[in-house]
Amino acid sequence: MRLQNKSALITGAGRGIGRAIAELFAREGARVALISRTASEIEETAAAITAAGGQALSIPADISRPSDVEAFTSQVAKELGGIDILVNNAGIYEPVSLVETPFETWNRVMQVNLYGAIHCSREIGRLMVRQGRGGAIVNVSSIHGVRGVPDSTSYDVAKGGLNQLTRSLAVELAPHTIRVNAVAPGFIDTAMAVVDGQSEHESDDFKTNYVARRKIPLARPAAPSEVAAAVLFLASDDASYITGHILAVDGGLSVTF
Repeated sequence: MRLQNKSALITGAGRGIGRAIAELFAREGARVALISRTASEIEETAAAITAAGGQALSIPADISRPSDVEAFTSQVAKELGGIDILVNNAGIYEPVSLVETPFETWNRVMQVNLYGAIHCSREIGRLMVRQGRGGAIVNVSSIHGVRGVPDSTSYDVAKGGLNQLTRSLAVELAPHTIRVNAVAPGFIDTAMAVVDGQSEHESDDFKTNYVARRKIPLARPAAPSEVAAAVLFLASDDASYITGHILAVDGGLSVTF
């Protein structure tokens, strides 16, 4: 029960990595607030947590809107007794080119993946400072934050910005005993890996290059629960002397070329 008596807010908590984090945090004793634009998904996650004996609050909201972030921060603080942990997990992916795609389309990924995390960190960071009891922020970044991938410029730039937000905010909030870290997943078995109805992990390219030739040294994608375990570590007191760190959860992909 590493998060006993803690309150945690998780964005993008309705499926994939976010749901795995929410369910793991609840099992570790946290009261969890689930944020997503898709109400049905977070309601389902909350129901599963409650059925298992946990406490969960689901709030449909758009983190790219500062007014939404301000509203749900206030609601969660009131209903769950404050916020001790923030997990900026919400993200979208669209294969777009900067030079060929309308800027509004390109910028949509930035608004959710980077500015959404900034809005949440700003509002909840302020709350944590006022509470005066420290806290932890964990950002879900990606190996895209340190690599260039074709037709992925907006996603790459957003995740690179999220990495730097992690480092800078760690310095800014350290005097308040608020730690800020990130995880950087590689290939994960989530809905984001499905393109045109097929998982990229079932493609011949993935099986040949990433598995058989071990571009991923561990030769497989990860389960969302494996990323959740890393987030739990960084959010818990087990990582009490770690801040400003970006932990790769990629099976070794980032050390190959």
